[in-house]
Amino acid sequence: MATRLSMPKASVRCRSARPARLVVRAARDDTLAKRPHVVLKNGIPVSGPSLATTVNGLKFPNPFVIGSGPPGTNYKVMKKAFDEGWGGVIAKTVSLDASKVVNVTPRYAKLRAESTGEVLGWQNIELVSDRPFETMLAEFKQLKEEYPDRILIASIMEEYNKDAWIEIVKRCEEVGVDAFELNFSCPHGMPERKMGAAMGQDPKLCGEVCGWVNSVATKPVWAKMTPNITDITVPAKNALDAGCEGVAAINTIMSVCGINLDTLRPEPTVEGYSTPGGYSYKAVRPIALAKVMNIAQMMRKGGEKYPGASISGIGGVDTGLDAAEFILLGADTVQVCTGVMIHGYPVVQNLCAELQGFMTKHGFTSIEQFKGASLPFFTTHMDLVQKQKTNLAERRSKKVGLSGDAQWTGEGFTKETESMVSN
Repeated sequence: MATRLSMPKASVRCRSARPARLVVRAARDDTLAKRPHVVLKNGIPVSGPSLATTVNGLKFPNPFVIGSGPPGTNYKVMKKAFDEGWGGVIAKTVSLDASKVVNVTPRYAKLRAESTGEVLGWQNIELVSDRPFETMLAEFKQLKEEYPDRILIASIMEEYNKDAWIEIVKRCEEVGVDAFELNFSCPHGMPERKMGAAMGQDPKLCGEVCGWVNSVATKPVWAKMTPNITDITVPAKNALDAGCEGVAAINTIMSVCGINLDTLRPEPTVEGYSTPGGYSYKAVRPIALAKVMNIAQMMRKGGEKYPGASISGIGGVDTGLDAAEFILLGADTVQVCTGVMIHGYPVVQNLCAELQGFMTKHGFTSIEQFKGASLPFFTTHMDLVQKQKTNLAERRSKKVGLSGDAQWTGEGFTKETESMVSN
């Protein structure tokens, strides 16, 4: 069992007679079949470069982790994730009193490309787990008994109540979870109870709650950040200063996915009404990459203050190449939630193969070799201006040219001509 390190704390129109659901499934499987694929044994690729990574003492067979949400909502789906080869599973967020959690349906809406119908964005108004806490604990225990060497992370959320946070941590540790992810980022439903994003948007409160958790937790703790804030590095820094081993970023972006121009009602529509929700999938990836880059730079500037501090990158990871981008910006692991809802659990075999293909192309034999490799190439706009001026002056100095017609010579005519060519 992993231990904590000692450190500072849409609808589809179908012509077939088969049910629409089967047609959609077949199309999805066909899409995966066209992508690179590698067989995974206990999450370890049977061929190609190693994808193993150790993060805060947790040994992941590969860096692909099920993000907290529907793909980790009960024993059956989490078992499926482990069987298919996912490096780790973060369960759907639990709280002590699930009776207050009431989900509605429909609760999803998709943003599609007009020309192809491809799903680009996904909005949800889903709440945290509506299953009794005791039930989830029993399933955590069963999973760890059956998969003792696989990483199971409990996502937890509570109101502003120290005793509640301490209780939920202790009880989760009793059943053997390997780590915690603190949900400071759910953008809808829970903030009314001062939970989720309401905590993540208050850096001082975020740090205080992290302090409560770290006062009793003996397993690694990651704080999951909301992007719905001006400067994500402020609560991230407070979480690390309060003893968290890592940061997960980002959760979904507050959004309105669209308006039905026939009914004039917002989507998703529930009894004719809706509410803003969390936006995810491909469209958010550029924003997520920027936030991860910001956090990674903050950690590097902290130097020895944050030894071993980790980042779990989240946001629009749909291919192994997407994951490579997050790792190049400093992420240790990458989480996938919406991608699983669209492609299914076997997509992890494609993700691993695509990441291996990137590594082979560049001669990398481990994830550590390219983690954060792109960070040094970010700078300020003013520095970009200065670099361009300097480089332009250097390029001009290499072109000798002629200052006047009297300098032309018969012997060196062609070279003198070339010295004044711009391309």
